[in-house]
Amino acid sequence: MTSVNSEIVNKGELSKVYQVLTPNGDILEPIEAKIHESVILKMYENMLLVRAFDRKSVNLQRQGRMGTYSPFEGQEASQVGSALALSSNDWLFPTYRDHAAAIVHGQDMYRVFLYWKGHIEGSISPEGKKIMPPSVPIATQMIHAVGTSWASKIKNEQNVSIAYFGDGASSEGDFHEALNFAGVFKTPTIFFCQNNGYAISVPFESQSSSKTISQRALAYDIKGVRVDGNDIFAVWLTVKDAIERGLKGEGPTLIEAVTFRYGAHTTADDPKKYRDQEDLSNLWREHYDPLDRLKKFMNQNGLWNDEKEAELVKRINDQIDIHLNKAESYPMADPLDMFNHVYAQTPWQILEQQEELKQSLRKGERK
Repeated sequence: MTSVNSEIVNKGELSKVYQVLTPNGDILEPIEAKIHESVILKMYENMLLVRAFDRKSVNLQRQGRMGTYSPFEGQEASQVGSALALSSNDWLFPTYRDHAAAIVHGQDMYRVFLYWKGHIEGSISPEGKKIMPPSVPIATQMIHAVGTSWASKIKNEQNVSIAYFGDGASSEGDFHEALNFAGVFKTPTIFFCQNNGYAISVPFESQSSSKTISQRALAYDIKGVRVDGNDIFAVWLTVKDAIERGLKGEGPTLIEAVTFRYGAHTTADDPKKYRDQEDLSNLWREHYDPLDRLKKFMNQNGLWNDEKEAELVKRINDQIDIHLNKAESYPMADPLDMFNHVYAQTPWQILEQQEELKQSLRKGERK
């Protein structure tokens, strides 16, 4: 049981994608004029923050304090690097796994906790932030991102839309429709694929005969880039370039970030049933971990040390605890909320289900 990404690691072919920062912390091209030192520090601080948030969330789910959760550990460079490249005016269309990108773009952490605890308030973004609710249906947010960026273009607004998705979404019709419309109307849309090698249990080579996702850009005459998704410098620079192209009227960009998620698809999944989970995770964690890579670079260039690390870890843990306490101070979510804002006129069978749930909840209260 392998994947396209494990094969890349085993064959040492990660250098065939766009890479700036090597796993050893070395630089393949000058970055001094492109990435300021303050941005580099922000990259590491945010990656450390979201990794701690992710691990905390998995623990909360295991303790029964939160519902099913979708972890992202291993993909921090892809999410943080892409989100940091955006301006505050840009639209962000996340999936159910892109809470790291949402947090970096301005979503409150306590809102993310609320989302996974079943609160509708968890989908509300702060005033002035253009962060859409997480999309659970696969690939549908890609079409929405095209429509939003098309509207921005018509109104001469200087902002782009970025749609996050996994490799499994590239097998959906919405993927092709989104790329087609974006190409035709040259919308300032960034399609950001985090290719983890698996659509839940289906390896990429069983989804498509194409060797990469980025090559599909050719069919729609748009730019396609394949980038090392664990190299935050390469991700940030690629997204910056895509933003610049989009605002110049040069159309959309399809970015394939090759990465690997260490954990399960969700906390309800057992990946050991369909891939060599432990071996693959250890392989990627040991050789290609995005945080370790950036930390090596920072240490080598005098930007970081153990004392700064300890201070940051404490500050992050305190910050997460504050947001968790705020989320847990909310009353329990009302299961009946699931029936709201779905139909203008609710069908009879849904009304029956709603009434059945009401009766069940009343019986539970009496007990």
